[in-house]
Amino acid sequence: MSSWLAPAKLNLFLHVVGQRDDGLHELQTLFQLLDYGDTLDFDARRDGVIRRLGAPQLPDDDLSVRAARALQAASGTTLGADIHLTKRIPVGAGLGGGSSDAATVLVALNRIWNTGFSRAELTQLGLALGADVPLFVGGCSAWGEGVGERLLPAILPEQQYCVIWPQVSVSTGIIFADRELTRNSPRIRIPGPFEGDRRNDLEPVARRQFPEVGQCLDWLGKFGPTRMSGSGSAAFVAVVDNHAGQQILDQLPAVYSGLVARGINQNPAFADESDGV
Repeated sequence: MSSWLAPAKLNLFLHVVGQRDDGLHELQTLFQLLDYGDTLDFDARRDGVIRRLGAPQLPDDDLSVRAARALQAASGTTLGADIHLTKRIPVGAGLGGGSSDAATVLVALNRIWNTGFSRAELTQLGLALGADVPLFVGGCSAWGEGVGERLLPAILPEQQYCVIWPQVSVSTGIIFADRELTRNSPRIRIPGPFEGDRRNDLEPVARRQFPEVGQCLDWLGKFGPTRMSGSGSAAFVAVVDNHAGQQILDQLPAVYSGLVARGINQNPAFADESDGV
């Protein structure tokens, strides 16, 4: 059995700078990977069957299974796999769990099945599954543009974060479809994560559509500058160390869940993958 980390991510900021003719939104964002995430274990099968085991709350056609089937179809391999998913990243929190799982499946099975796809080819397969999948295929914290698929690896300062989320799953589609969403933020050059007027343009809509998100942001905001990740529902604040983050979690109301994690610049499970983005 082969075991892989599928890390969570934070959007240190997220600006919506336009909307394309196909309805998709143009973004500028800074992705920070975390040392916290889901775990996927793989057993190769010779009968071509693909099964996901564990995490029964997810549908049978979740992104991890779809990713495996996409690689199987593209490569023509006759092999299959049992995918054992240990789910830690909350669903609908803006932390990239499903996309990270899918990307990890693509990279791991590419090696296990010996299908020989380049990282660029895996990225293209991943983009068809979701806009955040290419980030996790690359396995690096990154500056992102386009719908999130144009990526430049970023070396970010080592930082601890306290991340909390309410018991609500936010629909990304609902947020982006909202007529009041800001879609014309000025484009910026590659900046530091907290320089200038950096924000998450999706936050006002998420606050209005999901009041629990606003309450969560306001509660965490007592401890420092707080932002929402992705389309929500998770909020995060930078902390000086793990102890400071745990002190916040010790005060956490029962309606929220949370974690303390360290920002990382590369997924350690991909460290020996030489064909990077």
